[in-house]
Amino acid sequence: MQQFVNTVLGGLTLGMVYAAFALALVLIWRSTRIVNFAQAPMAMVTTFIALQIIEGGHSYWLAFAAALVAGLVLGAVVERVLIRPVEGKAEINAVILTLGLFIVLHALASVVFGNRYRSFPAAFGIRGLEVGDTTIALTGFDIFTILAVLAVMGLLVLLFRFTDLGLRMRAAAFNQEVARLLGVRVGRMLTLGWALASLVGSLAGLLIAGGSLVHPGYMDAVVVYGFVAAVLGGLDSPAGAVVGGLLLGLSLSLVSGYVGSQLVALAALAILMAVLLLRPQGLFSQARERRV
Repeated sequence: MQQFVNTVLGGLTLGMVYAAFALALVLIWRSTRIVNFAQAPMAMVTTFIALQIIEGGHSYWLAFAAALVAGLVLGAVVERVLIRPVEGKAEINAVILTLGLFIVLHALASVVFGNRYRSFPAAFGIRGLEVGDTTIALTGFDIFTILAVLAVMGLLVLLFRFTDLGLRMRAAAFNQEVARLLGVRVGRMLTLGWALASLVGSLAGLLIAGGSLVHPGYMDAVVVYGFVAAVLGGLDSPAGAVVGGLLLGLSLSLVSGYVGSQLVALAALAILMAVLLLRPQGLFSQARERRV
């Protein structure tokens, strides 16, 4: 019974990590209609910036804030410099650019920060909570991760559903020409969408790194699982991204704990295929069919 509880709790925390990354993908999709495959190395770079600050003798929270600001700036720069020139052209152009950026950032990080594994501290304790004579697999940093992801999800829902800014971002993503006719500054909205998505991705990178070892490739697997979580919940739904991340994390944790860790990647692929076959728009998508 204790093994089952610990497996479920581990899956809950892992799912929240996937949910954080899925939220970044959902945010950039809702604001620009592009899937950013360079989100993982962008988050990795900002995490290493935070690590450099911590190793320089400064506080964890200063490094945490600096990483988020760096993510915000990095996202805006990428949109302005790389994505803006191909806007209005075939969408595959932007996707190919993000894949190229994935490779470039990996190479640059290896040169600047090195390839060795480095320890990244956690804001809170990483020892399991003690309930009576039993230690359960839920740490203080796990609780912080869960609360942080839920807070980000809530803020994104409020942004897109209840603010004029969110409405303008969605309008700019769905039809730029009409949005311009309505007075929306489309360029600014697209830049803001990339910046916010990069900020959320940076948060995901910090949550994944907390209390573990980091290197330039530590986020590579997360981009796959985060994408599966986003597709599972629906690329248009922040709440769906969180639920999708939780479902995926619990599923993969159970597979790893009771079947074998070598089958985790295969299980993720099976889940993705099942969703694409049975409900390709995702579990929480608002998309509806229309007669034309």
